[in-house]
Amino acid sequence: MSLPSSATAPAMADERNETAPAGGPGDGDLAEVAARFGAALRLAGLPVGPGRTERFAAAVTLVRPANRRELFNCALATLVAAKDQADTLTTVFTSVFGSLDAAGDLTALDLPGHGQPQSVLISEAAALARLHGDTVTLSPDGQAEGDDDQAGQVERPYLGSPVERLAGTDFAELSPAELALLASAMHEITLAVPTRRSRRRRPRPGGSRTDMRATLRQARRTGGHAFKLIGEVPAKRPRRLVVLCDISGSMEPYARAMIQLLYCAAGGADAEVFTFATRLTRLTAALARSTPAIALARAALAAPDWHGGTQIGRALKEFNDRFGRRGMARGAVVLIISDGWDTGDPEVVRREMQRLSLVAFRVVWMNPRTKSTAYQPLAGGMAAAWPYCDSVVSGHSLQAMGQLTAALADQVRRRPEIRAVDPVESLARATGSRGR
Repeated sequence: MSLPSSATAPAMADERNETAPAGGPGDGDLAEVAARFGAALRLAGLPVGPGRTERFAAAVTLVRPANRRELFNCALATLVAAKDQADTLTTVFTSVFGSLDAAGDLTALDLPGHGQPQSVLISEAAALARLHGDTVTLSPDGQAEGDDDQAGQVERPYLGSPVERLAGTDFAELSPAELALLASAMHEITLAVPTRRSRRRRPRPGGSRTDMRATLRQARRTGGHAFKLIGEVPAKRPRRLVVLCDISGSMEPYARAMIQLLYCAAGGADAEVFTFATRLTRLTAALARSTPAIALARAALAAPDWHGGTQIGRALKEFNDRFGRRGMARGAVVLIISDGWDTGDPEVVRREMQRLSLVAFRVVWMNPRTKSTAYQPLAGGMAAAWPYCDSVVSGHSLQAMGQLTAALADQVRRRPEIRAVDPVESLARATGSRGR
């Protein structure tokens, strides 16, 4: 089939009706068809150069369209770079090849892709799609261009980088290879925590107390006369970050993402990391001094209950008994990563969360199920722990990490205060119960 060279769409439609049968586009060389179709698109105002025309012909060879709709999809994937160009493409395509839903097939075209294995065709088609996305550029006035860019144009990819495209994807939908691609973006995240007053003090002009050592040390330069008093103030140091990560079957994708985040993000290397499913496992040593892939492999080996069930209350009790009472959680920011699905008794979760909230500075719960606006804490474990959390965030994707970092860096405790038990009242109750 040979395309007309007229400049207007009606003229092209008339000549198409005279040279091609009503049932299909006719016979012809594929390269010539692609070249003439590209010329018609350029006359209509689309920036279609030799590069895009070549990719269109290669896509037709790989896809082997059987009807006009499939041929149009090949053109849409290779010849345009913006949504506003699709309407022009549809108009020119209809003028040249006929209506998209018209009867007839395109088997008359000689497609050299016949006979190749389907897997080879799919891989080559994917490579062509990536090539099209990488070579699309924008001119200063916003016009999209292909390989035939002219001087003075600013190159800007129309399609985002793989990291940008995966940033909004749920961690549960990412493959291990895609999760590894996000490591570079995770290196730019900082897990900052609030500061607290240290027992150490540092010199500061105008401090509330006089630093006698620094003052006398300076007085040695003036014959022992202290002409200037050097003040001191309490030093500030960041609070400890403690992470309790659920590695049960429902949370496994998010656990892998968070362990990788703790390794890559600034400040994450200083965190105390624990995993739990049916038991509590400390992973701080396993995550130190390794790459993200090795850290995940070490975590899976160190935690024998990976992919197991979930007993949140039991894990919290073990943490409070073994580590919390020793001071690890005292004044710390505790991050719990779980969806709240617990196979144990919710009352145990409530009691242990209350114990933890009494010693921790802030308790942040990351639940990926809260990404839905209709979410309600109906699961027993989540409902029991909710009143003792300062903040609940989703953290289901890389874009949602902003909520998590803001919650960790918050300086204010936002959970309701727990009423302390009056010792006299407690003793009176105990005496009354023994009397009865």
